[in-house]
Amino acid sequence: MTETTFTESFKVAGHQLLDAVKKLLHEGNVRRVIITHDGRTIAEFPMTVGVIGAVLAPVLAAVGAIAAVLSECTIEVERAVTDDSKKDDSKKDVA
Repeated sequence: MTETTFTESFKVAGHQLLDAVKKLLHEGNVRRVIITHDGRTIAEFPMTVGVIGAVLAPVLAAVGAIAAVLSECTIEVERAVTDDSKKDDSKKDVA
């Protein structure tokens, strides 16, 4: 079972930043969240498996403070995908 990572990015308005990061945290396959503005990295948060609410509170507070300052920013998301899940998908197509 090997793991592959890929990155995606999307733009959000400052007031939508906190909600977007909260949604990403609940997805589970997110390894890292990077917030950029005008090509500069503003914040980078590694998300590890098993992160609990007490650990997320400071991250969400920081994201809220960033959102208050920025009018628009880009969120880059590094996700992890296991190769086993790809094999399972290919088996479904064969049937």
